[in-house]
Amino acid sequence: MTEEPSKKYWYNLKTGKVEQGFESPVVDRAGPFDTAEEAAHALERMRARSAAWDEEEAAEDR
Repeated sequence: MTEEPSKKYWYNLKTGKVEQGFESPVVDRAGPFDTAEEAAHALERMRARSAAWDEEEAAEDR
């Protein structure tokens, strides 16, 4: 059984803090993450994924 999203960790894009559960509005949250450590690195993960998507798109355009 998977854990409820309200019990997971989120990265608050506005404050830069890790939160557990639905502490802030959905537009300010990235996640969910299984651990606080994963949530703390949310921006790094999002940047890496974005870069990978950009590379894939560029390769498709060639």
